[in-house]
Amino acid sequence: MKFFLTFSLVLILDFGITSIDARPTSLLPVSAIFVPESAPAAAPIPSIPSSMADFSSGTQVNIPEHQRNSSRKLLIGLITSASVMGILILSIICLWICHRKKIGKSGKNNTKRLDSLRGLPLSSFISRSSGPIKTINEKGSVVVMDYSLLESSTNNFGESEILGEGGFGCVYRARLDDNLYVAVKRLDGGSHDAIKEFQTEVDLLTKIQHPNIITLLGYCVHDETKLLVYELMHNGSLETQLHGPSSGSNLTWHCRMKIALDTARGLEYLHENCKPSVIHRDLKSSNILLDSSFNAKLSDFGLAVMDGAQNKNNIKLSGTLGYVAPEYLLDGKLTDKSDVYAFGVVLLELLLGRRPVEKLAESQCQSIVTWAMPQLTDRSKLPNIVDPVIRYTMDLKHLYQVAAVAVLCVQPEPSYRPLITDVLHSLTPLVPVELGGTLRVAQTWPSKTTEP
Repeated sequence: MKFFLTFSLVLILDFGITSIDARPTSLLPVSAIFVPESAPAAAPIPSIPSSMADFSSGTQVNIPEHQRNSSRKLLIGLITSASVMGILILSIICLWICHRKKIGKSGKNNTKRLDSLRGLPLSSFISRSSGPIKTINEKGSVVVMDYSLLESSTNNFGESEILGEGGFGCVYRARLDDNLYVAVKRLDGGSHDAIKEFQTEVDLLTKIQHPNIITLLGYCVHDETKLLVYELMHNGSLETQLHGPSSGSNLTWHCRMKIALDTARGLEYLHENCKPSVIHRDLKSSNILLDSSFNAKLSDFGLAVMDGAQNKNNIKLSGTLGYVAPEYLLDGKLTDKSDVYAFGVVLLELLLGRRPVEKLAESQCQSIVTWAMPQLTDRSKLPNIVDPVIRYTMDLKHLYQVAAVAVLCVQPEPSYRPLITDVLHSLTPLVPVELGGTLRVAQTWPSKTTEP
């Protein structure tokens, strides 16, 4: 605005002497001007050109009317142009200032989001009025939690609170306000892979909501330490239940089929309902978590990939030995069929009670797929290799059907594997209605659970 006023004033001063009013002006004689006696001698006045003599002496000059009108129009035009230009320049300056403020504000918000020292307690964001834990988040947002709260609630990350260990750190049980239990995954170090997996996990789980996918409640960044806070799954992982101290004794045949069905539903959501589709890329029994009712949920999305098929030229080979599809391992070709292969391995674990890879000798290992494949297609041999905990507890027709699904899922050629939706349709009739399937049988659900 100052620029506009100054610019207009200059124009008026420049053109006002001759254009605003061209009538003669009466001038006082030089002798009438008072000069103090003490004033210094005036500098000599240069001679005035004859063309300006009439003005200096006050002689009247006749200027035609049309010239005066032209001068007025010119002045008005110049003032109007200057006004428009001033408004335009002022508008551009205002827009630029607003843009800079918006960028600065965005940067501050991002910094705040990663500043765990200003995090808020989880209890402020959790609704306890309707059963399962739910977070009250805005779209695409997640609660930033206070580091000191998580540190104290895990007994300073004590060994007694460790629930499990992963590639980049441990998972701890944490007790928050009002006996609210959560699981806290701690990622130590600032390696590129650790940071990328942390960011991927946060980005994906803030957008994904499904009964068979773990719920992310919050996160925290404190120096080189990064923390992810999840709902607590009281019965741990499927790996612990199958291969831990209980050796699968808590898992009946119908319970195992329910876990397989829940896992397939979670994968179907990733493959078919997410836009773009999501490939988990690290599906395994340790990443399938079980709540107090043995509902299964997929977890650990640090290696997940979006946007469909990938190849070895633009993605790093990652996964867990025994679950990685052969085409991805050998050629780097990654598709949703890679998840289907890993699901087939998990299904074999549920069926046979064996680990995906077992050591035969000091330097020799054998995969469950290689060992089981010849026997899975032989109906006379199949019942003998089933996990002893569930052997002869199921309808043999159901056993053959599950074995057939597993065989299809672990086919070496990806095109021969079914879509996860087809797998889901094959398993649903084998699971009792009360467990989420369509089979009508007497309830045989395990009563034993592990509470915190």
